[in-house]
Amino acid sequence: MGQVMQDINWDEMTDEQLDVMERKIAARYMKIFPLGIIIWGFANTLIWLSLWPLVFMDILSLWIAFPIAVLNVTLAYLPSHDAQHSIIARKGQKLRWLNELLGHVSLIPFVAPFRYLRYTHFEHHNHANDPVLDPDFDVHAKDRAEFFKQAILSRQPANGTKKDRYVEALERTGNSHVMLEAALIRVSYMLILYGLAWSGYAIEAALLWWLPLQLAQVYIPYYLSWKPHHPAEEMGRYRDTASFKSHLGNIGSSGMQYHVVHHLYPRIPLMHTPAAFRELRPILLARGCDLRGL
Repeated sequence: MGQVMQDINWDEMTDEQLDVMERKIAARYMKIFPLGIIIWGFANTLIWLSLWPLVFMDILSLWIAFPIAVLNVTLAYLPSHDAQHSIIARKGQKLRWLNELLGHVSLIPFVAPFRYLRYTHFEHHNHANDPVLDPDFDVHAKDRAEFFKQAILSRQPANGTKKDRYVEALERTGNSHVMLEAALIRVSYMLILYGLAWSGYAIEAALLWWLPLQLAQVYIPYYLSWKPHHPAEEMGRYRDTASFKSHLGNIGSSGMQYHVVHHLYPRIPLMHTPAAFRELRPILLARGCDLRGL
């Protein structure tokens, strides 16, 4: 297949021919069962939950548990992300229950409601880079420094003056009922933290959950939203997302170097987007995608 792709004169290919080749390649990857992300999602949450009794019983040092917790909370979103796109199973399929269970369980460390994220994420895909309709548009900034400054300021209590884009997206799509789920999860999280602090475990609560969550809520928008869409000035199937070369590599950037593949074919499992990208690369170039040398 690789040799065939190399022998093709891409300048002579019509849009229809490119479309057929592109879909044929993508279809092969969409058929792969995402076993890796399933193991990742459940194991990550289990490891994070195990930190609490290990620390409370002085079996594991809090200072060893803290960086593990940061990793756990940061890694919690992506398994749910695959589940949001029903990559394990669609409605009506036998493993639908596993798809939904993974979506909910993997998000426990991240303190986020699965359906809330699913519905708003769909709106991001439908309107990527639209300054009015993209729920993630507020994450965009002119450069990296501005992004981090904005990310820190947005987490301050005084930053509640304008209506939340996610709430607007849910109301617009008739899914505002999931906001109750989001509120219950957030209240439960705060009550657990208060309870731990009242019981004498304030430092443990801060280092195993509160601070890891603060760090994750900066890291995840950076790599999943800002970096692959920056400068967020174009819209359209082949122009609203770009690839990029991360200094942290593909693993360190949560696999987002190939985010362009995800936006084109959301049902390709995360772990297989690099391989799909390598096959699709000449087609993406011919389509005018911004691959930034990757």
